Amino acid sequence: MDDCCSHPVAGVPGRTVLLLDRYSTNYNITQIYTGTKTRALNVSSYNYLGFSQTRGGCSDAVGEGIRRYGTSTCGTRLESGSSELHVFTEALVARFLGTEDALVSSMGFATNSTFIPALVGKKSLIISDELNHTSIRVGARQSGAEIRMFKHNDMSSLESVLREAISQGQSKTHRSWKKILVIVEGLYSMEGTLVDLLRIVELKQKYKVRTAVTVLGYDVDVLFKFYLFVDEAHSIGAIGPHGRGVTDYFNIHPGSIDVLMGTFTKSFGACGGYIAGPKTLIDALRLRGPSYPYAEAMAPPVLAQVIASIASIMGIAPAPQLSKSQNSLSLANSNGALKDHANDLRRMAPQSMLPAWINLHPSLADGSEARMRIRRLAFNCRYLHAGLKKLGFIISGHPFSPIVPLLIFNPGKCMMFSRLMRARKIPIVVVVVGYPATPLEKGRARFCASASHTKEDIDMVLEACDEVGGILDLKHGLGERWGIDEIRKRAVELVHSAV
Repeated sequence: MDDCCSHPVAGVPGRTVLLLDRYSTNYNITQIYTGTKTRALNVSSYNYLGFSQTRGGCSDAVGEGIRRYGTSTCGTRLESGSSELHVFTEALVARFLGTEDALVSSMGFATNSTFIPALVGKKSLIISDELNHTSIRVGARQSGAEIRMFKHNDMSSLESVLREAISQGQSKTHRSWKKILVIVEGLYSMEGTLVDLLRIVELKQKYKVRTAVTVLGYDVDVLFKFYLFVDEAHSIGAIGPHGRGVTDYFNIHPGSIDVLMGTFTKSFGACGGYIAGPKTLIDALRLRGPSYPYAEAMAPPVLAQVIASIASIMGIAPAPQLSKSQNSLSLANSNGALKDHANDLRRMAPQSMLPAWINLHPSLADGSEARMRIRRLAFNCRYLHAGLKKLGFIISGHPFSPIVPLLIFNPGKCMMFSRLMRARKIPIVVVVVGYPATPLEKGRARFCASASHTKEDIDMVLEACDEVGGILDLKHGLGERWGIDEIRKRAVELVHSAV
Protein backbone atom coordinates (compact mmCIF):
# COMPACT_ATOMS: atom_id res chain seq x y z
CA MET A 1 0.00 0.00 0.00
CA ASP A 2 2.80 2.40 0.83
CA ASP A 3 4.44 1.70 -2.51
CA CYS A 4 1.19 2.48 -4.36
CA CYS A 5 0.05 5.48 -2.35
CA SER A 6 3.37 7.11 -1.46
CA HIS A 7 5.61 6.64 -4.48
CA PRO A 8 7.90 9.70 -4.67
CA VAL A 9 7.86 11.79 -7.84
CA ALA A 10 10.00 14.63 -9.13
CA GLY A 11 9.47 17.61 -11.36
CA VAL A 12 6.43 19.69 -12.23
CA PRO A 13 3.02 17.92 -12.07
CA GLY A 14 2.31 18.51 -15.75
CA ARG A 15 1.32 16.17 -18.57
CA THR A 16 4.11 13.83 -17.48
CA VAL A 17 5.93 13.38 -14.20
CA LEU A 18 9.19 11.71 -13.16
CA LEU A 19 9.05 8.65 -10.89
CA LEU A 20 12.02 8.00 -8.60
CA ASP A 21 12.94 4.37 -9.30
CA ARG A 22 13.29 2.10 -6.28
CA TYR A 23 13.07 -1.55 -5.30
CA SER A 24 12.66 -3.60 -2.14
CA THR A 25 14.33 -6.73 -0.84
CA ASN A 26 12.02 -7.15 2.18
CA TYR A 27 8.50 -7.06 0.75
CA ASN A 28 8.23 -3.25 0.66
CA ILE A 29 9.04 -2.72 4.33
CA THR A 30 11.91 -0.52 3.15
CA GLN A 31 12.83 0.81 -0.29
CA ILE A 32 16.20 1.18 -1.99
CA TYR A 33 16.56 4.01 -4.53
CA THR A 34 18.45 3.25 -7.72
CA GLY A 35 19.25 6.88 -8.50
CA THR A 36 17.40 6.72 -11.82
CA LYS A 37 14.06 8.23 -12.86
CA THR A 38 11.27 7.06 -15.15
CA ARG A 39 8.95 9.42 -17.00
CA ALA A 40 5.26 8.53 -16.65
CA LEU A 41 1.99 9.88 -18.03
CA ASN A 42 0.35 11.87 -15.24
CA VAL A 43 -3.44 11.68 -14.77
CA SER A 44 -3.29 12.25 -11.03
CA SER A 45 -2.72 16.02 -10.64
CA TYR A 46 -5.14 18.95 -10.49
CA ASN A 47 -3.37 20.69 -13.37
CA TYR A 48 -6.68 21.34 -15.13
CA LEU A 49 -5.63 24.12 -17.51
CA GLY A 50 -2.02 23.02 -17.84
CA PHE A 51 -0.52 26.14 -16.21
CA SER A 52 1.76 24.01 -14.04
CA GLN A 53 4.78 24.16 -16.33
CA THR A 54 8.39 25.28 -16.29
CA ARG A 55 8.31 27.47 -19.39
CA GLY A 56 5.90 29.83 -21.05
CA GLY A 57 4.36 33.22 -20.34
CA CYS A 58 3.34 32.48 -16.75
CA SER A 59 6.77 31.05 -15.88
CA ASP A 60 8.41 34.15 -17.35
CA ALA A 61 6.22 36.34 -15.13
CA VAL A 62 7.18 34.28 -12.09
CA GLY A 63 10.87 34.62 -12.94
CA GLU A 64 10.54 38.38 -13.28
CA GLY A 65 8.63 38.49 -9.98
CA ILE A 66 11.50 36.67 -8.26
CA ARG A 67 14.03 39.11 -9.70
CA ARG A 68 12.00 42.10 -8.51
CA TYR A 69 10.67 40.92 -5.14
CA GLY A 70 12.64 37.82 -4.14
CA THR A 71 11.02 34.64 -2.85
CA SER A 72 10.42 35.42 0.82
CA THR A 73 6.95 36.18 2.21
CA CYS A 74 8.49 38.52 4.80
CA GLY A 75 7.42 42.07 4.19
CA THR A 76 5.09 41.30 1.30
CA ARG A 77 2.14 42.33 3.42
CA LEU A 78 2.84 45.69 4.99
CA GLU A 79 1.77 46.81 8.46
CA SER A 80 -0.37 49.52 6.88
CA GLY A 81 -2.00 47.22 4.35
CA SER A 82 -1.04 44.98 1.46
CA SER A 83 1.79 45.11 -1.03
CA GLU A 84 1.08 46.17 -4.60
CA LEU A 85 1.03 42.55 -5.81
CA HIS A 86 -1.71 41.69 -3.31
CA VAL A 87 -3.71 44.71 -4.44
CA PHE A 88 -3.34 43.74 -8.11
CA THR A 89 -4.25 40.10 -7.39
CA GLU A 90 -7.35 40.85 -5.33
CA ALA A 91 -8.66 43.38 -7.85
CA LEU A 92 -8.05 40.95 -10.72
CA VAL A 93 -9.77 38.06 -8.91
CA ALA A 94 -12.84 40.23 -8.25
CA ARG A 95 -12.92 41.31 -11.91
CA PHE A 96 -12.52 37.71 -13.08
CA LEU A 97 -15.38 36.46 -10.89
CA GLY A 98 -17.66 39.45 -11.43
CA THR A 99 -17.88 40.37 -7.75
CA GLU A 100 -17.39 43.70 -5.96
CA ASP A 101 -14.27 42.67 -4.07
CA ALA A 102 -12.04 39.74 -3.14
CA LEU A 103 -9.28 38.83 -0.70
CA VAL A 104 -6.53 36.24 -1.06
CA SER A 105 -5.15 33.82 1.51
CA SER A 106 -1.87 31.93 1.49
CA MET A 107 -3.44 28.48 1.97
CA GLY A 108 -6.55 26.98 0.41
CA PHE A 109 -7.42 24.78 3.40
CA ALA A 110 -7.10 27.73 5.76
CA THR A 111 -9.35 29.84 3.55
CA ASN A 112 -12.27 27.66 4.59
CA SER A 113 -11.18 26.68 8.08
CA THR A 114 -10.50 30.27 9.21
CA PHE A 115 -12.99 32.38 7.27
CA ILE A 116 -16.12 30.27 7.90
CA PRO A 117 -15.84 31.01 11.68
CA ALA A 118 -15.66 34.71 10.76
CA LEU A 119 -18.95 34.43 8.87
CA VAL A 120 -21.10 32.65 11.46
CA GLY A 121 -21.01 31.91 15.18
CA LYS A 122 -23.26 30.91 18.05
CA LYS A 123 -27.01 31.06 17.43
CA SER A 124 -26.31 30.56 13.72
CA LEU A 125 -26.92 27.47 11.62
CA ILE A 126 -24.71 25.88 8.96
CA ILE A 127 -26.44 23.55 6.49
CA SER A 128 -23.74 21.52 4.78
CA ASP A 129 -23.67 18.94 1.99
CA GLU A 130 -22.72 15.58 3.50
CA LEU A 131 -19.75 15.23 1.11
CA ASN A 132 -18.24 18.67 1.69
CA HIS A 133 -14.45 18.87 2.00
CA THR A 134 -12.67 18.47 5.34
CA SER A 135 -11.63 22.13 5.33
CA ILE A 136 -15.32 23.11 5.33
CA ARG A 137 -16.07 20.66 8.14
CA VAL A 138 -13.19 22.00 10.25
CA GLY A 139 -14.29 25.61 9.71
CA ALA A 140 -17.90 24.75 10.53
CA ARG A 141 -16.92 23.05 13.80
CA GLN A 142 -14.66 25.92 14.83
CA SER A 143 -17.39 28.50 14.20
CA GLY A 144 -19.52 27.37 17.14
CA ALA A 145 -22.61 27.36 14.93
CA GLU A 146 -25.02 24.44 14.91
CA ILE A 147 -24.45 22.14 11.94
CA ARG A 148 -26.99 20.13 9.97
CA MET A 149 -26.32 17.99 6.93
CA PHE A 150 -28.32 17.21 3.82
CA LYS A 151 -27.91 14.33 1.39
CA HIS A 152 -25.30 14.88 -1.29
CA ASN A 153 -26.61 17.21 -4.00
CA ASP A 154 -30.20 16.29 -3.07
CA MET A 155 -32.26 19.45 -3.28
CA SER A 156 -35.33 17.80 -1.73
CA SER A 157 -33.22 16.92 1.31
CA LEU A 158 -31.85 20.48 1.46
CA GLU A 159 -35.34 21.99 1.28
CA SER A 160 -36.55 19.65 4.01
CA VAL A 161 -33.72 20.74 6.32
CA LEU A 162 -34.41 24.40 5.46
CA ARG A 163 -38.13 24.12 6.20
CA GLU A 164 -37.49 22.52 9.58
CA ALA A 165 -34.80 25.09 10.46
CA ILE A 166 -37.09 28.00 9.60
CA SER A 167 -40.16 26.62 11.34
CA GLN A 168 -38.48 25.29 14.51
CA GLY A 169 -35.73 27.86 15.01
CA GLN A 170 -32.87 27.25 17.44
CA SER A 171 -32.79 23.86 19.14
CA LYS A 172 -33.32 24.97 22.75
CA THR A 173 -34.99 28.37 22.61
CA HIS A 174 -36.81 28.03 19.25
CA ARG A 175 -35.92 31.63 18.53
CA SER A 176 -35.10 32.53 14.95
CA TRP A 177 -31.58 31.75 13.81
CA LYS A 178 -29.18 34.67 13.78
CA LYS A 179 -27.93 33.47 10.36
CA ILE A 180 -28.40 30.42 8.18
CA LEU A 181 -25.45 29.59 5.92
CA VAL A 182 -25.78 26.89 3.26
CA ILE A 183 -22.37 25.56 2.17
CA VAL A 184 -21.85 23.54 -1.00
CA GLU A 185 -19.03 22.82 -3.41
CA GLY A 186 -19.11 23.73 -7.08
CA LEU A 187 -17.45 20.45 -8.06
CA TYR A 188 -16.99 17.62 -5.58
CA SER A 189 -13.44 16.26 -5.62
CA MET A 190 -14.22 12.63 -4.77
CA GLU A 191 -17.43 12.21 -6.74
CA GLY A 192 -16.92 14.50 -9.73
CA THR A 193 -20.49 15.74 -9.31
CA LEU A 194 -21.56 19.29 -10.14
CA VAL A 195 -23.67 21.31 -7.70
CA ASP A 196 -27.33 21.83 -8.64
CA LEU A 197 -26.86 25.60 -8.46
CA LEU A 198 -30.01 26.52 -10.39
CA ARG A 199 -32.21 24.75 -7.83
CA ILE A 200 -30.36 26.27 -4.87
CA VAL A 201 -30.80 29.78 -6.28
CA GLU A 202 -34.51 28.99 -6.71
CA LEU A 203 -34.64 27.96 -3.05
CA LYS A 204 -32.99 31.26 -2.10
CA GLN A 205 -35.82 33.14 -3.76
CA LYS A 206 -38.48 30.81 -2.39
CA TYR A 207 -37.35 31.15 1.23
CA LYS A 208 -36.79 34.88 1.10
CA VAL A 209 -39.74 35.60 3.39
CA ARG A 210 -40.73 38.07 6.06
CA THR A 211 -41.12 36.77 9.58
CA ALA A 212 -41.85 38.30 12.99
CA VAL A 213 -39.16 38.16 15.68
CA THR A 214 -39.18 39.55 19.20
CA VAL A 215 -36.58 42.22 19.92
CA LEU A 216 -36.55 43.84 23.41
CA GLY A 217 -40.11 42.71 23.97
CA TYR A 218 -41.43 44.08 20.68
CA ASP A 219 -42.51 42.10 17.62
CA VAL A 220 -40.43 43.22 14.64
CA ASP A 221 -41.10 42.25 11.04
CA VAL A 222 -37.80 41.24 9.39
CA LEU A 223 -36.79 39.76 6.09
CA PHE A 224 -35.55 36.18 6.45
CA LYS A 225 -33.15 34.60 3.99
CA PHE A 226 -30.36 32.07 3.99
CA TYR A 227 -26.87 32.87 2.77
CA LEU A 228 -25.09 30.74 0.20
CA PHE A 229 -21.39 29.81 0.35
CA VAL A 230 -19.97 28.03 -2.74
CA ASP A 231 -16.54 26.40 -2.59
CA GLU A 232 -15.13 26.49 -6.13
CA ALA A 233 -11.75 24.93 -5.40
CA HIS A 234 -12.14 22.45 -8.28
CA SER A 235 -14.63 24.22 -10.54
CA ILE A 236 -13.04 27.65 -10.99
CA GLY A 237 -11.07 27.77 -14.22
CA ALA A 238 -12.18 24.26 -15.21
CA ILE A 239 -15.95 24.71 -15.65
CA GLY A 240 -17.88 27.12 -17.84
CA PRO A 241 -17.36 28.44 -21.37
CA HIS A 242 -15.11 31.24 -20.07
CA GLY A 243 -13.52 29.25 -17.23
CA ARG A 244 -15.31 31.28 -14.56
CA GLY A 245 -16.73 28.32 -12.64
CA VAL A 246 -20.26 27.17 -11.88
CA THR A 247 -21.89 30.61 -12.20
CA ASP A 248 -20.45 30.76 -15.72
CA TYR A 249 -21.58 27.21 -16.48
CA PHE A 250 -25.16 27.81 -15.31
CA ASN A 251 -25.21 31.41 -16.60
CA ILE A 252 -26.09 32.74 -13.15
CA HIS A 253 -25.06 36.21 -12.04
CA PRO A 254 -22.29 35.97 -9.40
CA GLY A 255 -24.29 38.39 -7.25
CA SER A 256 -26.76 35.56 -6.60
CA ILE A 257 -24.06 33.87 -4.51
CA ASP A 258 -23.27 35.52 -1.18
CA VAL A 259 -19.77 34.05 -0.75
CA LEU A 260 -17.59 32.61 -3.52
CA MET A 261 -14.53 30.72 -2.33
CA GLY A 262 -11.86 29.08 -4.43
CA THR A 263 -8.21 28.07 -4.58
CA PHE A 264 -5.32 28.78 -6.93
CA THR A 265 -3.83 25.29 -6.57
CA LYS A 266 -5.80 23.60 -9.34
CA SER A 267 -6.50 25.49 -12.56
CA PHE A 268 -4.01 28.31 -11.93
CA GLY A 269 -0.89 26.30 -11.13
CA ALA A 270 -0.16 28.25 -7.92
CA CYS A 271 -1.21 27.97 -4.26
CA GLY A 272 -3.47 29.76 -1.80
CA GLY A 273 -7.14 30.65 -1.93
CA TYR A 274 -9.61 33.52 -2.18
CA ILE A 275 -12.94 34.74 -0.87
CA ALA A 276 -15.04 36.96 -3.14
CA GLY A 277 -18.33 38.76 -2.65
CA PRO A 278 -19.81 42.15 -1.70
CA LYS A 279 -17.29 44.80 -0.61
CA THR A 280 -18.83 45.18 2.86
CA LEU A 281 -18.41 41.44 3.46
CA ILE A 282 -14.80 41.36 2.24
CA ASP A 283 -13.87 44.42 4.33
CA ALA A 284 -15.26 42.69 7.42
CA LEU A 285 -13.40 39.44 6.66
CA ARG A 286 -10.10 41.30 6.27
CA LEU A 287 -10.42 42.19 9.95
CA ARG A 288 -12.21 39.15 11.38
CA GLY A 289 -10.63 36.31 9.41
CA PRO A 290 -7.48 35.34 11.36
CA SER A 291 -5.60 34.00 8.35
CA TYR A 292 -5.73 37.38 6.61
CA PRO A 293 -4.05 39.76 9.11
CA TYR A 294 -1.99 37.21 11.06
CA ALA A 295 -0.89 34.42 8.72
CA GLU A 296 2.06 34.54 6.33
CA ALA A 297 1.24 36.38 3.13
CA MET A 298 1.42 34.79 -0.32
CA ALA A 299 4.94 34.96 -1.73
CA PRO A 300 5.57 37.32 -4.68
CA PRO A 301 6.32 34.52 -7.21
CA VAL A 302 3.02 32.86 -6.33
CA LEU A 303 1.15 36.12 -6.79
CA ALA A 304 2.87 36.62 -10.15
CA GLN A 305 1.71 33.15 -11.25
CA VAL A 306 -1.86 33.90 -10.15
CA ILE A 307 -1.94 37.27 -11.93
CA ALA A 308 -0.45 35.88 -15.15
CA SER A 309 -2.71 32.80 -15.29
CA ILE A 310 -5.94 34.70 -14.55
CA ALA A 311 -5.02 37.48 -16.99
CA SER A 312 -4.34 34.92 -19.71
CA ILE A 313 -7.76 33.30 -19.13
CA MET A 314 -9.51 36.67 -19.26
CA GLY A 315 -7.36 38.19 -21.98
CA ILE A 316 -5.99 41.72 -21.72
CA ALA A 317 -8.16 44.42 -23.26
CA PRO A 318 -6.26 46.63 -25.71
CA ALA A 319 -6.38 50.36 -25.11
CA PRO A 320 -9.23 51.97 -27.11
CA GLN A 321 -8.03 53.65 -30.28
CA LEU A 322 -10.48 56.08 -31.84
CA SER A 323 -9.98 57.57 -35.26
CA LYS A 324 -10.50 61.29 -35.87
CA SER A 325 -13.96 60.61 -37.27
CA GLN A 326 -15.04 58.61 -34.21
CA ASN A 327 -15.79 59.55 -30.66
CA SER A 328 -17.29 57.83 -27.63
CA LEU A 329 -20.80 59.00 -28.54
CA SER A 330 -20.66 57.51 -32.04
CA LEU A 331 -19.37 54.22 -30.62
CA ALA A 332 -22.17 54.09 -28.06
CA ASN A 333 -24.76 54.52 -30.81
CA SER A 334 -23.19 52.04 -33.23
CA ASN A 335 -24.57 48.67 -34.34
CA GLY A 336 -24.88 45.37 -32.48
CA ALA A 337 -21.47 44.12 -33.61
CA LEU A 338 -19.77 46.88 -31.68
CA LYS A 339 -21.94 46.12 -28.64
CA ASP A 340 -20.86 42.48 -28.77
CA HIS A 341 -17.27 43.64 -29.01
CA ALA A 342 -17.83 45.86 -25.97
CA ASN A 343 -19.20 42.87 -24.03
CA ASP A 344 -16.08 40.90 -24.93
CA LEU A 345 -13.90 43.75 -23.68
CA ARG A 346 -15.82 43.87 -20.39
CA ARG A 347 -14.90 40.23 -19.82
CA MET A 348 -11.23 41.04 -20.39
CA ALA A 349 -8.76 42.57 -17.94
CA PRO A 350 -7.66 46.17 -18.56
CA GLN A 351 -3.90 46.55 -18.86
CA SER A 352 -4.02 48.88 -15.85
CA MET A 353 -5.05 45.97 -13.61
CA LEU A 354 -1.70 44.24 -14.17
CA PRO A 355 1.75 45.29 -12.94
CA ALA A 356 3.56 47.19 -15.69
CA TRP A 357 6.42 44.66 -15.74
CA ILE A 358 4.17 41.69 -16.69
CA ASN A 359 4.28 41.33 -20.46
CA LEU A 360 2.44 38.21 -21.58
CA HIS A 361 3.00 36.55 -24.92
CA PRO A 362 0.49 37.72 -27.58
CA SER A 363 -1.40 34.37 -27.54
CA LEU A 364 -1.82 34.70 -23.77
CA ALA A 365 -2.58 38.40 -23.81
CA ASP A 366 -5.46 38.08 -26.28
CA GLY A 367 -6.91 35.05 -24.44
CA SER A 368 -6.71 32.76 -27.49
CA GLU A 369 -4.43 30.20 -25.83
CA ALA A 370 -6.60 30.03 -22.71
CA ARG A 371 -9.73 29.54 -24.83
CA MET A 372 -7.97 26.70 -26.60
CA ARG A 373 -7.01 25.16 -23.25
CA ILE A 374 -10.58 25.40 -21.95
CA ARG A 375 -11.90 23.68 -25.09
CA ARG A 376 -9.24 20.98 -24.94
CA LEU A 377 -9.97 20.33 -21.27
CA ALA A 378 -13.69 20.02 -22.06
CA PHE A 379 -12.93 17.50 -24.83
CA ASN A 380 -10.60 15.45 -22.63
CA CYS A 381 -13.09 15.34 -19.74
CA ARG A 382 -16.00 14.17 -21.86
CA TYR A 383 -13.94 11.74 -23.92
CA LEU A 384 -12.40 10.07 -20.86
CA HIS A 385 -15.74 9.88 -19.04
CA ALA A 386 -17.68 8.51 -22.02
CA GLY A 387 -14.86 6.19 -23.12
CA LEU A 388 -14.60 4.50 -19.72
CA LYS A 389 -18.37 4.04 -19.65
CA LYS A 390 -18.35 2.42 -23.10
CA LEU A 391 -15.62 0.06 -21.93
CA GLY A 392 -17.98 -1.18 -19.22
CA PHE A 393 -16.69 0.54 -16.08
CA ILE A 394 -18.86 2.07 -13.36
CA ILE A 395 -18.17 5.82 -13.51
CA SER A 396 -19.58 8.50 -11.24
CA GLY A 397 -19.75 12.24 -11.68
CA HIS A 398 -20.75 14.80 -14.26
CA PRO A 399 -19.49 14.26 -17.84
CA PHE A 400 -18.07 17.82 -17.93
CA SER A 401 -16.05 17.25 -14.74
CA PRO A 402 -12.24 17.08 -15.00
CA ILE A 403 -12.39 14.60 -12.10
CA VAL A 404 -13.40 11.16 -13.40
CA PRO A 405 -13.84 8.55 -10.64
CA LEU A 406 -13.71 4.88 -11.71
CA LEU A 407 -15.41 2.77 -9.04
CA ILE A 408 -13.35 -0.27 -8.00
CA PHE A 409 -14.98 -1.02 -4.61
CA ASN A 410 -12.48 -3.68 -3.46
CA PRO A 411 -9.58 -2.13 -1.43
CA GLY A 412 -7.13 -4.79 -2.60
CA LYS A 413 -8.02 -4.22 -6.24
CA CYS A 414 -7.46 -0.48 -5.76
CA MET A 415 -3.81 -1.13 -4.88
CA MET A 416 -3.38 -3.59 -7.75
CA PHE A 417 -4.97 -1.17 -10.20
CA SER A 418 -2.43 1.51 -9.26
CA ARG A 419 0.50 -0.91 -9.49
CA LEU A 420 -0.53 -2.42 -12.84
CA MET A 421 -1.05 1.01 -14.40
CA ARG A 422 2.39 2.08 -13.22
CA ALA A 423 4.04 -1.16 -14.39
CA ARG A 424 3.15 -0.67 -18.05
CA LYS A 425 5.73 -0.03 -20.76
CA ILE A 426 4.75 3.65 -20.61
CA PRO A 427 3.82 4.03 -16.92
CA ILE A 428 0.60 5.81 -16.04
CA VAL A 429 0.36 7.50 -12.66
CA VAL A 430 -3.15 7.39 -11.15
CA VAL A 431 -4.56 8.17 -7.72
CA VAL A 432 -6.48 5.45 -5.92
CA VAL A 433 -8.69 6.57 -3.05
CA GLY A 434 -10.00 4.42 -0.22
CA TYR A 435 -10.95 4.54 3.43
CA PRO A 436 -11.07 6.94 5.28
CA ALA A 437 -11.36 9.39 2.35
CA THR A 438 -14.25 7.27 1.05
CA PRO A 439 -16.41 4.59 2.68
CA LEU A 440 -14.58 1.25 2.95
CA GLU A 441 -16.62 -0.38 0.19
CA LYS A 442 -16.41 2.55 -2.26
CA GLY A 443 -12.73 2.60 -3.21
CA ARG A 444 -11.98 4.17 -6.58
CA ALA A 445 -9.36 5.33 -9.02
CA ARG A 446 -9.64 9.07 -9.59
CA PHE A 447 -8.45 10.34 -12.96
CA CYS A 448 -7.75 14.04 -13.40
CA ALA A 449 -7.99 15.29 -16.98
CA SER A 450 -5.90 18.26 -18.04
CA ALA A 451 -5.68 20.62 -20.98
CA SER A 452 -2.06 19.49 -21.26
CA HIS A 453 -3.20 15.99 -22.30
CA THR A 454 -3.60 15.13 -25.97
CA LYS A 455 -6.19 12.79 -27.48
CA GLU A 456 -3.42 10.21 -27.81
CA ASP A 457 -2.82 10.47 -24.05
CA ILE A 458 -6.49 9.78 -23.32
CA ASP A 459 -6.40 6.89 -25.82
CA MET A 460 -3.45 5.44 -23.90
CA VAL A 461 -5.31 5.73 -20.58
CA LEU A 462 -8.41 4.06 -22.04
CA GLU A 463 -6.36 1.21 -23.52
CA ALA A 464 -4.56 0.63 -20.22
CA CYS A 465 -7.84 0.67 -18.28
CA ASP A 466 -9.33 -1.78 -20.75
CA GLU A 467 -6.52 -4.27 -20.17
CA VAL A 468 -6.13 -3.78 -16.41
CA GLY A 469 -9.91 -3.74 -15.90
CA GLY A 470 -10.16 -7.08 -17.65
CA ILE A 471 -7.45 -8.60 -15.45
CA LEU A 472 -9.04 -7.34 -12.22
CA ASP A 473 -12.67 -7.98 -13.30
CA LEU A 474 -13.79 -4.36 -12.93
CA LYS A 475 -16.19 -4.04 -15.86
CA HIS A 476 -19.62 -4.29 -14.25
CA GLY A 477 -21.29 -1.18 -15.69
CA LEU A 478 -24.58 -1.24 -17.56
CA GLY A 479 -25.25 -0.12 -21.11
CA GLU A 480 -23.84 -0.75 -24.55
CA ARG A 481 -20.14 -1.60 -24.72
CA TRP A 482 -17.64 -0.70 -27.41
CA GLY A 483 -14.18 -2.02 -28.14
CA ILE A 484 -11.17 0.23 -27.66
CA ASP A 485 -10.62 0.61 -31.43
CA GLU A 486 -14.21 1.76 -31.97
CA ILE A 487 -13.91 4.24 -29.09
CA ARG A 488 -10.77 5.72 -30.62
CA LYS A 489 -12.41 6.14 -34.03
CA ARG A 490 -15.67 7.59 -32.73
CA ALA A 491 -14.17 9.91 -30.10
CA VAL A 492 -15.87 13.05 -31.42
CA GLU A 493 -19.24 11.29 -31.51
CA LEU A 494 -18.73 10.20 -27.89
CA VAL A 495 -17.88 13.74 -26.80
CA HIS A 496 -21.00 15.17 -28.47
CA SER A 497 -23.17 12.46 -26.92
CA ALA A 498 -21.98 13.56 -23.47
CA VAL A 499 -23.45 17.04 -23.93
